[in-house]
Amino acid sequence: MDSFSTLIRTASHEQHVEAETSTFMSDLLGGRLGMDAYARYTEQLWFVYEALESSAARLASDPVAGPFVRPELLRLPSLEQDLAHLRGPEWRATLTALPATQAYADRVAHCASAWPAGYIAHHYTRYLGDLSGGQIIRDKAERTWGFPKKGDGVRFYVFEGISNPAAFKREYRELLDGIQADDLEKQRVIIECKRAFALNTDVFRALGEEFPLSA
Repeated sequence: MDSFSTLIRTASHEQHVEAETSTFMSDLLGGRLGMDAYARYTEQLWFVYEALESSAARLASDPVAGPFVRPELLRLPSLEQDLAHLRGPEWRATLTALPATQAYADRVAHCASAWPAGYIAHHYTRYLGDLSGGQIIRDKAERTWGFPKKGDGVRFYVFEGISNPAAFKREYRELLDGIQADDLEKQRVIIECKRAFALNTDVFRALGEEFPLSA
């Protein structure tokens, strides 16, 4: 019998690949879009992480979600440093969420307030993605736009408090395997995981419409 962490990974694999290979992300990482597109993407991340992290303190004592709330994962302070670098000190004044981003953030906020196990699905797809594929984005961004290595512009992808990402991801998967949920609830979490990837892909699609490559 496969472990729950394996089931989650395999069940959401198709959606994961679809998100990673979106036209917008391919164009961005291929250096075919300007820094403005990267900044706009970073702005969208702010709304999602604000929804994830504004609930973290309240969920820290929750028996299901609590073990996943780890201070070394928090991204908002780093995101805000990046946005100040990309958009200037008044970045909040021009910050806007695409409709797809708002739908994603609203779903995260709903799970955080009403369904802690569903919150874990979003937590998993975001933070484990940042620790893995996010590092590819950081490397490409540093090379494409000349950001200082692990500095302003890419701080979001730098986990200062995690010295060994591979070990951390192993621990995280062990937490998933020990989740306080029955089989039916685990199935619901897997479905929510797929939904999280789909919501993320919707954001990429909307960004692709905003930044089409000229033919």
